[in-house]
Amino acid sequence: MGLWIDHHPLVLASKSEVRRGVLAAAGIPLELAPADIDERGIAARAALSDPGEIAALLAREKARAIAARFPGRLVLGADQTLALGERVFSKPDDLDGARAQLKLLRGQTHALHAAIALVRQDAGGAAKVVFEHVAVARLTMRDFSDRFLDAYLVAAGSAVTASVGAYQVEKLGIQLFEHIEGDHFTILGLPLIPLLDVLRREGCLAA
Repeated sequence: MGLWIDHHPLVLASKSEVRRGVLAAAGIPLELAPADIDERGIAARAALSDPGEIAALLAREKARAIAARFPGRLVLGADQTLALGERVFSKPDDLDGARAQLKLLRGQTHALHAAIALVRQDAGGAAKVVFEHVAVARLTMRDFSDRFLDAYLVAAGSAVTASVGAYQVEKLGIQLFEHIEGDHFTILGLPLIPLLDVLRREGCLAA
């Protein structure tokens, strides 16, 4: 008998290769069903200012959007927001946007809020939140030079538009930082330890 003891794989409502890789490496079988939702529109209509609440809302909405396709199955939604003080950032649209974000973040400490939500649609057709969690990590960027910034953007290429803050710490983005405080999986956008704990409680993983 393996570690995963549920009859069905976990449904991941995300197209993130990083999240997929983290879960696969932890022995979680997956069925991928990325949620196509208007993240900025949903956040704007909710009129939330707290970055953790924004991340939690989007994680729930992603999972709910997919749950109807998999009745009775556990669906995992995840989201991550970056905040510098009271300012909340979105993914940069292009390289110029990435440059602007990095100029604002350099020499500063920002917070990453990573949220997960497990949702299951019940027999009555209602998508119920089984579990949700928000974790925070704080990262301090070096006061790097414009020359370094130019070289980084060339080396990282279009990948800088794939993540808020224009970096991936598991890749070249680690060179931007002088100090990191927080769980590694939170920084990757998936608080893994709390997720594994609830999957055990739900009878999906061997305890």
